[in-house]
Amino acid sequence: MPALKPTQITGRIVWLGRVPDRDTSEITTLPRIEMPLTFAGPPDEIHAGLTRPSCSRVKSQYPKGTEIRNTRQLSIVSADELSDIAETLDLDGIEPAWVGASIVVEGIPDFSHIPPSSRLQAPSGATVTIDMQNRPCLYPAMTIEAARPGHGKAFKAAAKGLRGVTAWVEREGTLKLGDVLTLHVPDQRAWAGRQS
Repeated sequence: MPALKPTQITGRIVWLGRVPDRDTSEITTLPRIEMPLTFAGPPDEIHAGLTRPSCSRVKSQYPKGTEIRNTRQLSIVSADELSDIAETLDLDGIEPAWVGASIVVEGIPDFSHIPPSSRLQAPSGATVTIDMQNRPCLYPAMTIEAARPGHGKAFKAAAKGLRGVTAWVEREGTLKLGDVLTLHVPDQRAWAGRQS
């Protein structure tokens, strides 16, 4: 029995983008129609690289700034969950560019909670591995606030559990708008409650 199981669950890529740089107050993604992926991630993206400095998300493991493997090359969000966040914020919609998204998919239910180590595989064979759920941060909140004053401040609370996932490239290839990604999940039992 393989450790990874393909499922019948698929999601279609409805948006692709790249973050060319980041200033201290906002994050903005530029749209694209295709995304080449190398083992270091998208080549022209601020989050690319085989390694990265550790951040607050792994502060229990490493001093901030420690060089570690980059498992945050991509930020993948769900179109459905963006709609849920927009509704909570009383907005008609949330632009993927406002939240620093690399990839927006539609059709995978409960997307932000797919298991770590799951894979999303494109028809080209390009495959990304899910690292973990992405937690809401201040950059999208500030970007939304600048675009729609009075709505960004509530982003962190509205996006809790809906912020998508971070991922890294397992197999190189090219992603294109409209590609259908197949979800592969790890064959493992739940670990909940085993903290001793």
